Amino acid sequence: MQDAERKLLSFLMPEGLLEYFQIQEVDQVEDQLHIYLDELNIPPADYQSSKLESKGFMPSTEISDFPIRGQKVTLHVRRRRWTVLDSGEIITRDWNLVQQGARMTTEFGLFLKKIFR
Repeated sequence: MQDAERKLLSFLMPEGLLEYFQIQEVDQVEDQLHIYLDELNIPPADYQSSKLESKGFMPSTEISDFPIRGQKVTLHVRRRRWTVLDSGEIITRDWNLVQQGARMTTEFGLFLKKIFR
């Protein structure tokens, strides 16, 4: 993504979102925007030294966000899951830990909380 496009998107999306998610698709249906996001393949901090294999995504979660130019916005978020190759354990990123340990805005923290509803 070019710098100008990324900068523009960072103003439209919840702050910090583009650090963890990639926009896959944007659809407009009548007066509503549907933005589809997939979590990036960045292993959780607790597993940086483990051998992991991405195993796709959890089911999509829908989150209502602030309107953009009069359009209602629904974010369709897919969280990634990994298999720890040594143990066979299936893991996902613990967004509660990310929220507590990262320097992020209240807006992005609230966005992460919505993922778990």
